[in-house]
Amino acid sequence: MSRMNPVIVACDMTTAYGEGIGACWDGLLSNTRAIRKVTRFSTQSFHSSKAGIVEGLQYKQDASLAVQLLEPLFRKHAAKIPPDALVILATTVGEIDLLERSVLEGTGNAELSRPALLLDKVKGFAGLEDDGMVISNACASSSTAIGFAAGLIDSGNRDCVLVVAVDAVTEFVFSGFSSLMALDPDTAKPFDKNRAGLSLGEGAGFVLLMKRERAEKEGHSIMGEVAGWAVSEDANHMTGPSREGVGLRLSIQKALKKAGLPSGEVGAISSHGTGTVYNDSMEMKAYNAVFADRMVPIYSIKGALGHTMGAAGLIETVIALEVLKKRIIPSTVGLTDIDPEAAGWVSCEKRSLDKQVVLINNAGFGGVNASLVIKP
Repeated sequence: MSRMNPVIVACDMTTAYGEGIGACWDGLLSNTRAIRKVTRFSTQSFHSSKAGIVEGLQYKQDASLAVQLLEPLFRKHAAKIPPDALVILATTVGEIDLLERSVLEGTGNAELSRPALLLDKVKGFAGLEDDGMVISNACASSSTAIGFAAGLIDSGNRDCVLVVAVDAVTEFVFSGFSSLMALDPDTAKPFDKNRAGLSLGEGAGFVLLMKRERAEKEGHSIMGEVAGWAVSEDANHMTGPSREGVGLRLSIQKALKKAGLPSGEVGAISSHGTGTVYNDSMEMKAYNAVFADRMVPIYSIKGALGHTMGAAGLIETVIALEVLKKRIIPSTVGLTDIDPEAAGWVSCEKRSLDKQVVLINNAGFGGVNASLVIKP
């Protein structure tokens, strides 16, 4: 049965660390931050002046930030993508900078910021003609998209799906999180007892999923299997999670059930780990409920490269594949003084992976939760 599960055969990404998986992995293992002062717009009126920015992007130009992030990826990888792949674009704000230009400066056409038009551009970059679809599920967008893609393959509706994720830091995005007082004035410190909010980040990436039979027949290297997936809803608050982590607990339990794995087989948890007081606390309550008999190593990458919003789950999936490959669990960058609620779960140091299963969790505005189970 497991041989029919969806597998990942190709992936890549760009983050604030730079282009490629290696740049991000090396940055995480060296415990360095890619969060720096924002210069593309004034942050004088906001609660923070820092974010995980990709260097070299041009703001408010003809090409949106999202396009500037995605186009180089597909110049490098388009030839690897089968022409019959279904493309799913995951994003929270898409080409929001085009809307900003229209509203704030009266230039350009606000209609051009529609996500469906970005999907058309992605199809062009990847050389695909199928209609495709957009999944915008707040900050759980790309983990939801990967789960949906896995379901399409598992059900026999598709045997090849390309999931693409992108989100960028703009003045609109920054002002929104600042108005919610969700930004750490310095930098995010996930699971630290002195945490004070998140740091925004930007990035883009893709994962190519296939039915295992097809991947083996065509000679693809299998990077990992999406063994389980689930989505849940807190129905608690527009921006705040359930304080008890009820929705996240449900999505974890459903994902593990889909994977046919007991909780004892999980070797590491890639947490949402934003660094906000309520998110990190609700996660720990969910983990204590699901893993009541042991502490599973937890890590968050958001203190290192920022919260990449709709792209977060995909970037974290790519890093989870590296965790499985290298058998190393990265430290949580930015963590110095562990909150008592997370003591024994998180670490300021990298650790060895002893069980070959990684659980990935994401949450988002509106109370959404998404969980993925990844194994070799």
